[in-house]
Amino acid sequence: MSIVVNTLLEWLNESNVGKIERVLWISSSGKDIVTIEINNPKALPKWQKLIDIEEAIKFGFILILQSDPYAKNVSLLNPIFSKYQDYRDKAWSIIAPIIEMDDGKAFIPSLRGSLISEVSQRTGCSKKTIYKYLRSYWQGGQTKNALLPSFERCGGKGSEHQSSERKRGRPRKLSLTTQRPIGVNVNEEIREKFRRGIKLFYLNRKEATLTSAFQLTLEKFFHCGYTSHNGVLVPVLPPIDELPTLAQFRYWYFKERSISHEICTRKGERRFNLDYRAVTGNSTKMAFGPGSIYQIDATIGDVYLVSSLDRSRIIGRPVIYFIIDVFSRLITGFSVSLEGPSFLGAMLALENATADKVSFCSTYGITITDFDWPSHHLPETILADRGELEGYNADNLVNSLNIKVSNTPPYRADWKGIIERHFHTCNEKMIRWIPGAVQKPHDRGDKDYRLDAVLDLHQFRKLMIICILDHNKNHRMDWYQMDEFMITDHVEPYPIELWKWGIQNRNGYLRTLSPEIVRLNLLPTATASVTPKGIYFQSKYYTCAKATEQQWFVKARVSGRWKIKIAFDPRNLDNIYLHDDTDKQLITLHLIDSNQTFKSRDWYETTDYFELKNIEKYVAQTDLIQSQAEFHATIESIVKEASEQTSQYKTPNNHHRVELIRENRRTERDYERSKEYWDLEESLAEESPSNLSTFETCEYIAPPKPIEKLRKLRSKKLEL
Repeated sequence: MSIVVNTLLEWLNESNVGKIERVLWISSSGKDIVTIEINNPKALPKWQKLIDIEEAIKFGFILILQSDPYAKNVSLLNPIFSKYQDYRDKAWSIIAPIIEMDDGKAFIPSLRGSLISEVSQRTGCSKKTIYKYLRSYWQGGQTKNALLPSFERCGGKGSEHQSSERKRGRPRKLSLTTQRPIGVNVNEEIREKFRRGIKLFYLNRKEATLTSAFQLTLEKFFHCGYTSHNGVLVPVLPPIDELPTLAQFRYWYFKERSISHEICTRKGERRFNLDYRAVTGNSTKMAFGPGSIYQIDATIGDVYLVSSLDRSRIIGRPVIYFIIDVFSRLITGFSVSLEGPSFLGAMLALENATADKVSFCSTYGITITDFDWPSHHLPETILADRGELEGYNADNLVNSLNIKVSNTPPYRADWKGIIERHFHTCNEKMIRWIPGAVQKPHDRGDKDYRLDAVLDLHQFRKLMIICILDHNKNHRMDWYQMDEFMITDHVEPYPIELWKWGIQNRNGYLRTLSPEIVRLNLLPTATASVTPKGIYFQSKYYTCAKATEQQWFVKARVSGRWKIKIAFDPRNLDNIYLHDDTDKQLITLHLIDSNQTFKSRDWYETTDYFELKNIEKYVAQTDLIQSQAEFHATIESIVKEASEQTSQYKTPNNHHRVELIRENRRTERDYERSKEYWDLEESLAEESPSNLSTFETCEYIAPPKPIEKLRKLRSKKLEL
């Protein structure tokens, strides 16, 4: 390496070991060189032969240093204080005439001495100060900023003051009046009491203030005894001038403070990890390509829905599951249900992630192409919360579908930051603007936002599909950290574009299975009954070709019903699925015609409907048992009256009573005929006051129809 001005030379020979010199000037002939020791406070420029320096470097007696630890580090990121600038400019104005001399005259001792004398007389600055300025300039790298003062080295920064009898610090105003020092110096004993007080009264979950902790520390560790007040021992504190101050307590706390330890002890480790820990990672680095990792999570939608069966009934807030691909941020699946966050909701979302999105969206009246929502695959790994995908359910995913399941630690939602952030985005973008959305804060007297609910589950799912399609296509992620290959291919930071690029360049993680196998392992299962009316499940009846061919319903009527295992999709009960153990596949069962009322309805809504009917039936039991009580009481009173009347005519000869049944029946029948006969002539006379001669003088009038008269007469008899 060639020697240039400002090169640092470290001597390694025994006589000069540790000495570091800076090259200040090199003659135009290249023979002479001027250096100065940079770690000698009394050093002056020294003339040497360049050839001697080169020889020493060649034989290893001198090491050329690559970095300059003595140069002033000044930049836009490290601004200079105004008082530092004033000091620098003043020093420069004094030594500038000396520094700016040509041909290295400032380094010639005889000329330098006369120049310094002239500057001292002209500026009034002492020679000692001028030498100090020159030495700082030469040792610091021969820049103007080398004259900046080193005020940061003053005061023994970082060192602790030793305790002494004399009070340190600025005197208090009261001490000026009393002419004696007031207060105490903080020694190691007091510092230990401070530490114990901090640990007892500040570093705990009560979250007391430093002022409160200081007061409790004085009472606990600085008292000089106790006094009794109403039977209670009260600590007696010394005078204030014999106690440490809050400022001292605060100073030593912040001097020894550990921010991480403070937050963990005052707010808890869980809260620290969630809200205060350092965020230096990047979730995208976890996934190499599409399908490498899916994140899944659930949230309670901030909107109230109504029932599609009875839109006057509010059914509450839905549970929303999202599945997002970590690599591309594409939403690959979702589910909306009334089931609380559980394995069922997670499986519905995962089944949707594998479904053909074109046919899925068509069921909601939305027409798309494969490019609009291209995901219909199983991932390699799925990252979830503890609970939904933990235990036996997760084992089934691993064993049946070969999906690796990873669960985050408890209370660490930040480990799934991608999907957690999307919940907030979805709420801000759509949910908060639709009728029935939760309004916060809700003041007293405001209208109940729950009464504004108008959407049912089917309509809300349709809105979610539209929101997902917009996210996948139009959500620009300028913050996404592209790698060099993406930058080369000019990939736009949209989820669908990243997915498309990843499929072409980072494939190998996505897998597809037939919908039957996926549903067989993901959809919830239940038990249905084969009955003469059909296959009974959730108060509805289904049928299929296999049941008809094998005459299941006839057998059920002859031999009785039996149980079968089925799978169902709670989002739509138009069809359920039969586990066929013979073919190891699902057979689709569809609603029979008499149950078409529930076509395209959710399992939650139909279940809710039948539960409501059961509640109404239960409530009606009160009226039913009361009416039955009245019925039985009336019958009993009539029977009692009849018994009392019959007992008056009862004869002791029971055989004679039985023999006369037929004769008694005939007598009673004749009596009834004589008493209950219909007198049509009398009825006609009552209806028409004119007699028979009237018909002789008047024109012919058709007689009334007998059937009407019979009805009126019968009604009259019944009223009697």
